[in-house]
Amino acid sequence: MSYAKPVKSLFGKYLFVYFVGNGEGEETLHFAVSEDGYNFTALNGNRPVIEHKKGKKCVRDPYILKGKDGCYYIVGTDMKCEEGWESNHALVTWKSENLTEWTDETIIDIKALGGEFENTTRAWAPQALWHEEKQTYMLYWAHSTKEHNTAGMYYAFTDDFKAITKPEKMYCRENIQTIDGDIIYNKKNDKYYLFFKHDEDQTIAYVLSDRPEGPYEDKPVVVSMAPSGVEGSEMYPVNGTDTYLLIMDEYGKGRFFMQQTEDFETYLPVKREDYSMDFSPRHGSICSISDEEYEALIKHFGI
Repeated sequence: MSYAKPVKSLFGKYLFVYFVGNGEGEETLHFAVSEDGYNFTALNGNRPVIEHKKGKKCVRDPYILKGKDGCYYIVGTDMKCEEGWESNHALVTWKSENLTEWTDETIIDIKALGGEFENTTRAWAPQALWHEEKQTYMLYWAHSTKEHNTAGMYYAFTDDFKAITKPEKMYCRENIQTIDGDIIYNKKNDKYYLFFKHDEDQTIAYVLSDRPEGPYEDKPVVVSMAPSGVEGSEMYPVNGTDTYLLIMDEYGKGRFFMQQTEDFETYLPVKREDYSMDFSPRHGSICSISDEEYEALIKHFGI
């Protein structure tokens, strides 16, 4: 088998935000950092970095992004799995100006929107992006209700990650769960790629659209090469290059699998000795940070 050769990062560092498991005290926010985008070290001794005070007081599937205002935002699944896999109906968000102090913890209750959302049973794995045309943020997640129990991808708009517009369907498949969406824009072909868990064979696939909210062409392309089932994929660039890394939660093995691409079409696995995590993360996300933010995170939380 051919393997990808790691590419040198040209600037900055990386922050990985994740949770660690389904047990008591494990559905919590954790941070890890990396200098090269391939090798990550847990902060705070792999202990939680934020105290949860609202909702279920648990979080899964955290996603981090840098806003247009220079602040960072985390969005996650407000869920405690011991209550059941159809027990959550809300998202949870935080805001930070410096990555070390997090405020504005907010519960966005999809069920409270009423109407068709009154019987929400899943609001899973939210992510967000800046919608250039609408000049606001697009929040998207996997959604299901008692009446429509097959989860599909929905989206809504928000200016502040505290309130949202009425959700709309983004990509749903008949009788097939579609979860863990991750939208990436490819400037080379001016297309949006929606990566998701391909439930038929526990792999990662993508579908294409001209717009972030869709419609997405229902022709899934499977790309993951992991030897066992995967979910919770995340795509991020190696800073200053055209190379992207695709990581995915190899959930049955307690580890992550990494692939690499330059064109979004052809992927090669990265040798396990060429990437590392000194912890066992579950579904999370990675963003680029500055050298100064990297040093501040280590100083504040410690290794």
